[in-house]
Amino acid sequence: MSNHFSHLVRRWRAEADQCRWVLGTVYATEGPSYRKAGAMMLFNDQGQQFGVLSGGCLEADINRHARQVMDSGLTMTLCYDGSDEDDMSFQLGIGCGGLVRILLQPLTGANHHLGLPAVFTAIEQRSCGVYRQRVADADEPRAEFKPATASSPLTQRGQLVEDSEGLWLETPVQPAPHLLVVGGGIDARPLVAMASQLGWEVTLCDPRPANARREYFRTADTLLRCQPSQLAEEALFPHFDAAVVMTHNLRLDAEAIGALQNSRLSYLALIGPLRRKREVLAMAGFDEAGLDGERLQIPVHGPAGLDLGAELPEGVALSILAECHGVLSQTRVQSLSDPQRALLPISRRIP
Repeated sequence: MSNHFSHLVRRWRAEADQCRWVLGTVYATEGPSYRKAGAMMLFNDQGQQFGVLSGGCLEADINRHARQVMDSGLTMTLCYDGSDEDDMSFQLGIGCGGLVRILLQPLTGANHHLGLPAVFTAIEQRSCGVYRQRVADADEPRAEFKPATASSPLTQRGQLVEDSEGLWLETPVQPAPHLLVVGGGIDARPLVAMASQLGWEVTLCDPRPANARREYFRTADTLLRCQPSQLAEEALFPHFDAAVVMTHNLRLDAEAIGALQNSRLSYLALIGPLRRKREVLAMAGFDEAGLDGERLQIPVHGPAGLDLGAELPEGVALSILAECHGVLSQTRVQSLSDPQRALLPISRRIP
């Protein structure tokens, strides 16, 4: 199961009344840490854990405290300091060396399940908002969900704010990225599988009967049999965040590129060499420079993916999803070990 917050909420919703639940949230960090403010995890009295707060090194201890929260019905705050030799996190052998503060809140009918039903509804409707949790120790749990408005754009990460009622963590809530894959050949199989593993919603489109068969794409959320030129008529069309065109057919690729120019995509990629890309664009009536055809409204990443030296379908899928992930995250893609990375403004560094 994916660790994306939307998947955690769906899992909780399915068993909300069958177990006692606790929501764990990273609300502040100092120095290096595996997860940042806004990371969430769910614990229940059946011993199940969904999500991740530390990469596995703290979860057992957090779960022990979550049991206490289930019994008390009150919030609890935890602090793990990897730089302190006397701290529990240091004794557990955590190597990050940073400080992590975690909030544990019981999910009960009395506290309206901390607003998670509203979060669930927003996720199902693919709408956005802000999840607000009051940070307090040994207190009545409070949380609420506020839908996003045009006047209140979402932040990229969770942040602490203070008002007359106390300290609050505000975390942006957005649906998981929705990837459209046009073309259901053999090389699309690992792409769809990896995207699903990331927790993304995946729609696969291919009008050819021999392609995009369910037995080869069991993790795809939706299979479309329409012509690529008819994509705009599909109800899901406004919800696509990214698309990869890989039919290996010039006409179908051109139809897809043309139809997707009227979408709201943040990332559009085309499989194949640069020469083929130019041929597909020309067939679709587009020109990147706008000299020999209509200028592209949405740029086409082609050849698709990062240069990872990939040759086989699995490696190519990895390179495409890595590039796509970087674009959707608005992140400059580079190695975390690159010495030049330390010279970048913090807002431009990879999380």
